[in-house]
Amino acid sequence: MAARAVVVVAAGSGTRLGIGTAKAFVPVAGERMLVRALRTVLTLAEPTLVVVVAPADRMDECRALVLDVAGAAAEYVTVVPGGADRHASVQAGLAVLPDSVATVLVHDAARCLTPASQFERVFVAVAEALAAGPGDGAAAAAAAAAAAAVSRVRGVGVVPALPVTDTVKRVAGDVVVETVDRSALVGVQTPQGFPLAALRQAYAVAEQAETDDAGVFQAAGGVVRTVPGDADAFKITTRWDLGRAEAVVAERAGTRPLDTRADPRADLRVGLGVDVHAFDPAVPCRVGTLDFPGEPGLSGHSDGDAVAHAVCDALLSAGGLGDIGGRFGTADPRFAGAAGDVFVRGAVELLRDAGLEPVRVTVQVIGNRPRIGARRDEMQDALAAAVGAPVAVSGTTTDGLGFTGRGEGLTAIATAVVRSR
Repeated sequence: MAARAVVVVAAGSGTRLGIGTAKAFVPVAGERMLVRALRTVLTLAEPTLVVVVAPADRMDECRALVLDVAGAAAEYVTVVPGGADRHASVQAGLAVLPDSVATVLVHDAARCLTPASQFERVFVAVAEALAAGPGDGAAAAAAAAAAAAVSRVRGVGVVPALPVTDTVKRVAGDVVVETVDRSALVGVQTPQGFPLAALRQAYAVAEQAETDDAGVFQAAGGVVRTVPGDADAFKITTRWDLGRAEAVVAERAGTRPLDTRADPRADLRVGLGVDVHAFDPAVPCRVGTLDFPGEPGLSGHSDGDAVAHAVCDALLSAGGLGDIGGRFGTADPRFAGAAGDVFVRGAVELLRDAGLEPVRVTVQVIGNRPRIGARRDEMQDALAAAVGAPVAVSGTTTDGLGFTGRGEGLTAIATAVVRSR
């Protein structure tokens, strides 16, 4: 297994956000914070164990969500219930990691826009510190003395940090006492990285008053160093933060309203995709890239996912790139039994090769079953992950008319908007 790991803390209540659900499950531009955070971790080049610390009352939902995002990498991912506070939740995540893990990063799911490059910077810095050993510099000597004095941990932790740009004042009540020299101040972010054994030891002896993992580690005698942070790694705490995050996502995806008179990128193209599959009780049911246990599956050369296939056809249609049968035909054995997201991602890649990118997709599911209402958000998130742009899903029936009304199969109709890159 992997020699490094990330603990994603997602058990917070989100009280200050005021939306009435666990913060990690709040959508950011149609996609849940936890999904966005996990997808970034799963793009790391080196195999990495991932532990998601989830709200104890939403374990089943969280497991299904995490496994869907992880896909083929599911064996690397574990979900555990969180504790009464962040301190206990981090300890729960650390406890399930195998002792073979050398380096662990602790990351807040609420910093869901943190780029993968920040994870890699922290991993590299911790690995370099482990390889270098204690060293003979002043910081190493001070760390050794502190560790010996308290008989606690030795080692180096790493946190991403940004310089403080605002003028900082120290106050007494509402009276300014002095201006603080900000050149020695930084704002820290996550992920924060440490040798696993040392961080476990630090948490075992720490007071719960510490606000972050670096504080726990340092209080137990460890040295904490910094690497450059990233402005997009801000923590979503308030509704203003949520709006800011949605604006960042829109900027990245290029989905802001366009002035077609002035913006040369406003070469918008629209495509339509339709797919129909009959039910086959002998195969698993997969619709919109989600599994529906207990429902009859859909027949087909691949997994029969009519929704994903319709999305694929809509994307190809918008780009003038043919259709799913011509691009990923049944004569090609590579696609026998393939999951629907394989075709969606393939269509996106073909668009990219043609100098195009998805802007938005809408898909309607027509049929009596499976019922998608309770899993609409999950389906939208999963499809958006494959498309790389927002996806809206709706469902309807035909009031008993036709083959869908008789329960013989499923139809999906999708529209896609793409534009020049």
